[in-house]
Amino acid sequence: MSKVLLEIKDRLAYVTINRPASLNCFDYETLCQLQETVERLHVDSQVHVVMITGAGEKAFCAGADLKERKGLTESEVRRNVRAIQAAFQAIEDLPQPTIAAVNGYCFGGGMELMLACDFAFAAQHATMGLTETSWAIIPGAGGTQRLPRRIGEMKAKELIFTAKRISAMEAYDLGLVLRITDKDSLNTACTELAESIMSNGPIAVRQAKFAINHGLHTDLQTGLALEAKAYELTISTADRMEALTAFGEKRAPNFTGT
Repeated sequence: MSKVLLEIKDRLAYVTINRPASLNCFDYETLCQLQETVERLHVDSQVHVVMITGAGEKAFCAGADLKERKGLTESEVRRNVRAIQAAFQAIEDLPQPTIAAVNGYCFGGGMELMLACDFAFAAQHATMGLTETSWAIIPGAGGTQRLPRRIGEMKAKELIFTAKRISAMEAYDLGLVLRITDKDSLNTACTELAESIMSNGPIAVRQAKFAINHGLHTDLQTGLALEAKAYELTISTADRMEALTAFGEKRAPNFTGT
């Protein structure tokens, strides 16, 4: 059985960590399959939004598979850490917008996976946290970098240093999740956001994501230059002309991603 499932439907890719009996924890094989899945999606121009979730009703992802970790050598632990770093960076680098559907426990690497996505929705019962220091390690898949960028340095230090677990509502108040839903409405809410995004020009959405993600890590003038380059790539597209034509004809545009 595949440990990472991929379904593509109506331009929306559904990626599911498929280890519900293990709370969708990451072992090395799962990380490799996730990396392969993300690389496939990166070059698929027919996929406009990617949604990531965990199988079952208990967990989004509870982090590293500690049962596997107990039997690993130090070099194998380093291998796993490199694999999870690469997989999450690949997710952040996807040109398509990404949505994490947090349907339960979201700890350690699971929360780092959520942080690598553009958006996160959480079920009311979900709990999350960067709990690595309670295991005498640190967040090693982007948590020490992405969390303070998302919520600020001091609050991020509190959560990481104390290994505190927070509720979905606390995560919402911190700006870590965009919306909270009941468990039965989570996927529907994520899909509604995806459909709203997909109603717009796909090249424009990808270029907007590129400009935001890369511009945030530079000074303003460099960011504005990146924005100008990203805008330039939309000018010659058929979709831009289609938008203008549709406006004149008082109809919805039919974007093709060209």
